Amino acid sequence: MGKELKEININVKSGTTFAERLWVVIPVVLLVGLFSTLVYNHYAEFSWNGFLAGFNQEFLIFFCIGIFAQLVDGTLGMGYGATSTSFLLAYGIPPAISSTGVHVAEMFTTGASAISHHRFGNINKKLVRHLLIPGVLGSIAGAYLLSDVIDGDAIKPFIAVYMIALAVIIIRKAMQKNIIKKKTKRLNILASFGGFMDAVGGGGWGPIVTSTLLGRGRNPRYTIGSVNAAEFAVAFASGVTFMLFGGIQGWQVIIGLILGGVIAAPIAAILVNKIKRKPMMILVGVLIIVLSLKTLSKLI
Repeated sequence: MGKELKEININVKSGTTFAERLWVVIPVVLLVGLFSTLVYNHYAEFSWNGFLAGFNQEFLIFFCIGIFAQLVDGTLGMGYGATSTSFLLAYGIPPAISSTGVHVAEMFTTGASAISHHRFGNINKKLVRHLLIPGVLGSIAGAYLLSDVIDGDAIKPFIAVYMIALAVIIIRKAMQKNIIKKKTKRLNILASFGGFMDAVGGGGWGPIVTSTLLGRGRNPRYTIGSVNAAEFAVAFASGVTFMLFGGIQGWQVIIGLILGGVIAAPIAAILVNKIKRKPMMILVGVLIIVLSLKTLSKLI
């Protein structure tokens, strides 16, 4: 009897270990598969001569945007899409290319983030399961509409206004003092809306989902870790949808954001405990508002 119980315990531990490894294996396999597919289908752009030809002033601008956006996201747990999209729109990049570039880059940055949060035990798996499927479905719907139905130029002013609204949410959350813990209802609706607006607007998953959950009094560590883990699936789904229906455009934007984000990720991990959250959130919110107003001024 004792031996049988021991064998059962060993089997349970083995099963648990395998399940735990899936949280790392799945993002790694998906990212390797994605990168291999991109190289195979667009090998000309990945050539050394093609890379050198694209290494100009514009590339450096996108690279710097990637660094700053990742520093914001890494220290606040939100704001990568809103920050990078605001900069790209202000620079004159069309909405479809901006959103595609941001979400393809996010496939890699959020994948690395999900693995890191899992390693440090920052993930509430039950919360991730509630957010995952609705968030993915919402992001696919938004990406399809932007890439194949909606006119990017027509929606550009609405995206700028949406970014201002996100900035106001970020600033409001920063100014909030006493948070009373409340039970979060209808997580599926929240995740669907966050995923949809993230795909259409080029950002919003963090400001909408993370800020709502934190505003309900949830634990910041597990909330940020879980939302970031679910964001990998959301970004991956929307990025693949953009590639299927709209193709890949703006390689300088994508590579610049990826390289900038990868370099900034460890720096953000160091700064996260050294930078005060409240003034940083207010600064980022004000910056997004200024950039969005600049975009609107060009369209009026």
